Amino acid sequence: MSSAPASPRPRARAAKAAPAPVEPTSGTPASETPPAGRRSAELRVYLLVENLRRQFTAAMAAPTRARGYPPYEGQHALIVEVAPGLAIERVIDLALRAVPSVEPGILFVERQFGVLEVHGSSLDDVRRAGQAILDGIGASAGDQLRPRILYTDVIEEITDQHAVLVNRNRQASMVLPGETLLVCEMTPALFATVAANEAEAAAPDITLVDVQMIGSAGRLYISGRPGSVRAARDAIVRVLESVEGRDH
Repeated sequence: MSSAPASPRPRARAAKAAPAPVEPTSGTPASETPPAGRRSAELRVYLLVENLRRQFTAAMAAPTRARGYPPYEGQHALIVEVAPGLAIERVIDLALRAVPSVEPGILFVERQFGVLEVHGSSLDDVRRAGQAILDGIGASAGDQLRPRILYTDVIEEITDQHAVLVNRNRQASMVLPGETLLVCEMTPALFATVAANEAEAAAPDITLVDVQMIGSAGRLYISGRPGSVRAARDAIVRVLESVEGRDH
C-alpha cells in the first residue's frame, strides 16, 4: 500500500553509492521486504480489551488522551504499540482501510514508540482490524512484549494531605481521605489499560483515580474499600501474568 519512491533529483556532484538494502525484520517474508528507508515495525503491545468498563472508558475518553473518537461503555478496543514511533501512522492506515467501521480514539507518537487505540461495538470488526495490522507489519500477537509488574502497594487509610497531593495530578476520579489506595507500576506502559479495565470488572465499586498508559512505564491509582482494592490488585496480577509474549 506504500506509494512508489520518487525519482531521484539531478545532482551537481557524483552520486554516492546507494545504501545497502534493508534486511527484513523477523516475521517479514523476503518477498515483502519494505522499501529502502522503511523497516517493518516492531510490535511491542497488542491488546484486545473486551467490554470496556464505565470508569475506564471515561478515562480513555478524557481530552488528555483521546484525540479522535471517544469510546463508549460496553464497546471493545484494540490497543497497539510499535517502534519506531512514526510506524504507528502505517499501523492506523492498515486498520482503517481494512475495517472502516472501527473508530480511532488515540493516536500518539512519543519519543520512542507509537500508540494506537481503535474501538467498535462489533468485536469481530475490532479483531479484523487487528489482524490487518498484524498481516501488514508481518507480526503475530505473540510477538508482543510480556508485561512485567515493577511495583505494587496497598496503602490503607490514606491521610488527607496525601489525598490532596494525589488528586492534584489525577486524570480520573478523586481518592478520599481514609480510603485504601492501590498503586501499581508496570512495563510496557500500555498494559495499564487492560489492568485498569480488569480491576474495574473484578471490583466495580472501586474508584479509578488515575491511568497513566503512555511512556516508559504504566501506572495505576485505584482507591476504595480495603477488600475491593485487594480484589482489584489480584485481578491485575492475574490478567498480566496470563499475557503471552517475548521477554524483555
